[in-house]
Amino acid sequence: MIQIGPLRIQWYGFLLTLAIFIGFELAKRRLRAWGLDAEKFETVAFWAVVWGVVGARLGYVLTSPGYFLQNPAEILYIWHGGLSFHGAILGGALVFLYYHRRRGYPLWPYLDAATPGVALGIIAGRIGNLMNGSDTVGRLTSLPIGFTWPEWAKGFPGVCLGIDDISQVYRCQELVRGPVHLTQIYGALVGLILLPLAYYWLKKKPFYGYAFWNFILWYSVLRSVLEEPFRLNPLWLPVYRNDELGIGLFTATQVVSLPLILFSWYMLRRLGRLR
Repeated sequence: MIQIGPLRIQWYGFLLTLAIFIGFELAKRRLRAWGLDAEKFETVAFWAVVWGVVGARLGYVLTSPGYFLQNPAEILYIWHGGLSFHGAILGGALVFLYYHRRRGYPLWPYLDAATPGVALGIIAGRIGNLMNGSDTVGRLTSLPIGFTWPEWAKGFPGVCLGIDDISQVYRCQELVRGPVHLTQIYGALVGLILLPLAYYWLKKKPFYGYAFWNFILWYSVLRSVLEEPFRLNPLWLPVYRNDELGIGLFTATQVVSLPLILFSWYMLRRLGRLR
């Protein structure tokens, strides 16, 4: 985005930071409208972001272990890319749970209020991925929606034929620049769908926790359907693969999403009964 001497500001970091600050303000307004302490939320949310980054990195490392087993120091280099949304949610939610258990802070209202900010973070992160070029790369495809990155787009090195891991492209002898699925845009579309849905769930709010668990459920569904089949990720369960269309099932995210969908459905039913 900007480079002045050794100082570099990346699109990904800038947009994600902007989304976090906007999300903080949206959540605080919502909590004030509910008559809850917004300042306590800001303290919890700050640490939730910190541990969310830790969880996001660990989630990515655990689902893409091959490269990091050979290069363990790279685990710490989060500026090289590689964050897992599900890991971020787990790391952040555990902080909210800690403050709830130790200090009695509200759990479900705080998590509900944070959902629009999380949707903004998804949009910002995927647009940042697009600007970086090499993040969340799509598979090669013959479909008309395929995009060929121009030569001047240095962030995108190309796709290595027969390899489903973008981290290995630099070892490849022959790189193909496209056409590929623009999965960064597909991912941003998921966030754009979830943002108005988050406000709908908050408005409906039959009980606290309703917006949060609906968000987790539908994020897992939408990402598994709209983004993951077209991403250049290793297939944990190689049930289906079509190299011509650029479709593969199932990636690690899709495998993890199934139990999350079922657990979210269970929590919605449980909290609905307890209200």
